[in-house]
Amino acid sequence: GPPGSGKSSLAKAMAGILPPMTREEAIVTSKVWSVSGKGESSYGLVRHRPFRAPHHSASIAALIGGGSGENILPGEVSLATNGILFLDEFCEAPKSIMEALRGPMEDRKVTVARANGTFTYPAQFVLVAAMNPCQCGYYPDLSRCQCTQAQIDRYFGRISQPLLDRIDMCVEAPRLHFSEIHSTGDNEASAQIKDRVMSALTIQQERFAGTDIAYNSRIPAKDIARYCHLGEKEERYMETMYQKLSLTARTYHKLLRVARTIADLDGKEAITLSHLNECLCYRSMDGTAWKCGA
Repeated sequence: GPPGSGKSSLAKAMAGILPPMTREEAIVTSKVWSVSGKGESSYGLVRHRPFRAPHHSASIAALIGGGSGENILPGEVSLATNGILFLDEFCEAPKSIMEALRGPMEDRKVTVARANGTFTYPAQFVLVAAMNPCQCGYYPDLSRCQCTQAQIDRYFGRISQPLLDRIDMCVEAPRLHFSEIHSTGDNEASAQIKDRVMSALTIQQERFAGTDIAYNSRIPAKDIARYCHLGEKEERYMETMYQKLSLTARTYHKLLRVARTIADLDGKEAITLSHLNECLCYRSMDGTAWKCGA
């Protein structure tokens, strides 16, 4: 979205709708913070989910972890474990920084190799990235945007397709109209949204009881058919969209996990066509939202 549309505010508000950390999550997060020297022993375990927002110019060592000798410290991806890693001005980050995120996002851990040993830290974070639609920030408002089509394509091209495949949802934050700025509206408070999140979490806890799976986002590919079962009509629809949108296997599985969560938030056991269509429209960065039959 364009500058001033509320992207950063939305990202910060996400911390308020996340469920409380379990004791196991608190222990893992506290260990990482303790190793990094950021923990406070007098306060016991870290109870609140971390919200880390490094600058887009941060080095790879600051983001992924590193150091010299035996002083190999965890980076921001590990400090954000069981919380949120917010990267503003995403397209302004160096290409090397973006690509360095691919491994931690896929494996939920990061390994730093140095001459004196190899260090592995957890990296189970929710990535929230914000970016402008172009370099000047005003596309597709052609009355204000000064970028050429080549500049716009080059700007979006900074995000590689393999990295994009690892992002579950892309949402546009449009420019606010004057009436919307002054309107109080009938907006939901974070507490109300959190109640829905907690209801969906309860459904997932019951679904995955007795397994090593904690959330829908962590359903292994081999268990997708079991936990994200589609009816005959829904399967035909996804087969059509798979071919039409040239989806990868990774993207297809991510879509089903998102659809499973949408159904949970809707209180439905079965994944319906409306759930599938909604999750497809969250693929807007690769143009899917403009192609799907919403």
